[in-house]
Amino acid sequence: MTNQTVWAIVPAAGIGSRMQADRPKQYLELMGRTVLEHTLQRLASHSRVKGIIVAVAENDPWWAQVSVKIDTPIHVVVGGKQRADSVYNALIALAKIADDDPWVLVHDAARPCLRHQDIDQMLIKLANHPVGGILGIPVMDTVKRANVEQEITETVDRQGLWRASTPQMFRLNILKDALHAAKKQQLTVTDEASAIELAGLKAMMVEGHADNIKITVPQDLALAGLFLKQQGEQ
Repeated sequence: MTNQTVWAIVPAAGIGSRMQADRPKQYLELMGRTVLEHTLQRLASHSRVKGIIVAVAENDPWWAQVSVKIDTPIHVVVGGKQRADSVYNALIALAKIADDDPWVLVHDAARPCLRHQDIDQMLIKLANHPVGGILGIPVMDTVKRANVEQEITETVDRQGLWRASTPQMFRLNILKDALHAAKKQQLTVTDEASAIELAGLKAMMVEGHADNIKITVPQDLALAGLFLKQQGEQ
């Protein structure tokens, strides 16, 4: 796998309402560039990424201002109402231009701190896996379950628990079929691995770095900036 190329898909059609900003979070400024530009640069600058498919909202007024200075080709498709719809649209487009059945890395637009080392680990660990897998972090904190009144009902055994992140890496056809089946059955999937699980397949967890955060609320921008600065100094 380390000598093979992969395609990346970036669903970027979300509105990110929790940021309470005047634009989707992927277009907010982070260290002089948009969050999305940082994300695309990280993917495009990896030597094994052959190309990127970005799914943006229909009539997106901000995409035209995005600039990534890299030779890796970036293709744009119209996303859907849900993340799964955007990824599926991107897979359909990729199937028309890619050879055979390539590995695909699906990565959140709002995760600009992805390290190349984590992509490397996925390529190594999943090289011969029959299904694929996702990047994540083992849960280290004590986990509590609460009721609707926010009263603790139990302490959850954290053994075997992971915080799922991205990239999530699967073969194009396996993922496309799994997303199609979930949509046909009107099942909600919050990430690609959820669709894989619903299809009865078992994906693998690959441990990544904790600084691969997803920008969700306003304070995450400052934290992402700190992580990018630290990574640049290393």
